[in-house]
Amino acid sequence: MFFKQISRFTRYPKLRSLTVQSYRNLQTSQDKAGLASSRLREDDRDRLRQELEQIVGSKNVSSSESVLQQHGQDEGPHKGMPPDLVVYPSSVQETSAVCKVCSGSGVPIIPHGTGTGLEGGTSALSGGVCVDVTKHMEEILAIHHEDFCAVVQPGVSREGLNQSLKADGLWFPVDPGANASICGMCATGASGTNAVRYGTIKENVLNLEVVLADGRIIQTAGIDGRPRKSSAGYNLTSLFVGSEGTLGVITSATVRLHAVPETIAAAVVSFPSVQDAVSAVVSTLQCSVPMARIEFLDEVQMMACNKYSGLEYPETPHLFLEFHGSESEVHSQAEFVKEITSQFGGGEFQWAVQQEDRTRLWTARHRAYYANVALRAGCRCVTTDVCVPISRLPEIITSTKEDIQKNGLIGPIVGHVGDGNFHTMLLFDPDDADEQRKCKEVADRMARRAIAVGGTCTGEHGVGMGKINLLKEQFGEDGIGVMKNIKQALDPLNVMNPGKVFL
Repeated sequence: MFFKQISRFTRYPKLRSLTVQSYRNLQTSQDKAGLASSRLREDDRDRLRQELEQIVGSKNVSSSESVLQQHGQDEGPHKGMPPDLVVYPSSVQETSAVCKVCSGSGVPIIPHGTGTGLEGGTSALSGGVCVDVTKHMEEILAIHHEDFCAVVQPGVSREGLNQSLKADGLWFPVDPGANASICGMCATGASGTNAVRYGTIKENVLNLEVVLADGRIIQTAGIDGRPRKSSAGYNLTSLFVGSEGTLGVITSATVRLHAVPETIAAAVVSFPSVQDAVSAVVSTLQCSVPMARIEFLDEVQMMACNKYSGLEYPETPHLFLEFHGSESEVHSQAEFVKEITSQFGGGEFQWAVQQEDRTRLWTARHRAYYANVALRAGCRCVTTDVCVPISRLPEIITSTKEDIQKNGLIGPIVGHVGDGNFHTMLLFDPDDADEQRKCKEVADRMARRAIAVGGTCTGEHGVGMGKINLLKEQFGEDGIGVMKNIKQALDPLNVMNPGKVFL
């Protein structure tokens, strides 16, 4: 049996005989006003709160309705569930003590970063304690300039780190769009626009400090380790990257830094069709051009970006490109790519060389989600992503677009197509259950097409609560069984973010 009987309820007599499953059943329905009800009985919650206050202080434990709601909902379409309490530790030691208290009482622990996820990863499906590690743990602990790495706490965002590195000629290139926390990016296995050149978060993490469910503190690459490579023992760092808070709380990350390129130039080029644009991407990559960014936006996405960000590009499929290197390298790369795109009907390159022009261009790209939601007042959005082998990219994007149109949906497509990863954002009226169902079905078919051609149901959003069944289809019973064995070994009571990744 995956869930074991809880036998350590020494602090709360009323909870002593419960199992994890029966604890889940404590939850009650929300009242007609939509206010969240606690899943712990009030007296048990008060006892738990007192014990947590002894660790982090009374000001750093909250049961405010607005705070609970905020911490139970991310930016995705899945309806969130609030925790019973939110705590704000100030150190790894306090985080460890909080986990010991919660684990010892069988109370779920939900790690929380900036809340910019899209698959319901922060939702407290079984109530419990949300551990917000961003509020007080926001220091850059070390920058090792000559080793090209930095050590950051969970409250440090990618933009914050890059601002601190600006004067040193260094930068952290992993850019998922949202100003996410770096430790949160590690937890979800984030990627982004620069992955084609610099890799995903997985390739840019050297070490993680993690608090396990029982309060133990480990460093995944060894104590204070920051080697560029290692063959010592199991690869614990990769195990925790993408674990979505189900194995532990990440309290610091040692990440790779890169030298700022001598020259950066961005360009925009239009195409007559989706097939032409994506085929140009495949040909460019097959010619081994070291692209820094190569982003695809279909005609619906271009319309949304034009309206939202004040751009004036043709409403046809586009590629947003960026080149890094010396001045001569950037020039030769750009000329070569221009020749390739022209073979697929690509228009003239529209250049953005100055910093302010490039910032405006990429800001418009990163605001695609908000631009899409603005297309239809009051709508919600099923935002999903897949990743496929580069050679299968044209057919998968084309078939997905046909599926969206066949179902009469508005669904802009945008993607980091340089590594085979693309997204669709399917708009629906929250009061129209049939339209929401269609969006979910289109998203599921898109994922199944990706799996069928050797891809994955998610390239960077993660599984959360939204893609549990798809993960099972991708890995099969035995693959999921191994994941459950790992989970049980590290978290036998299933208190770490229960109900995510798999059931």
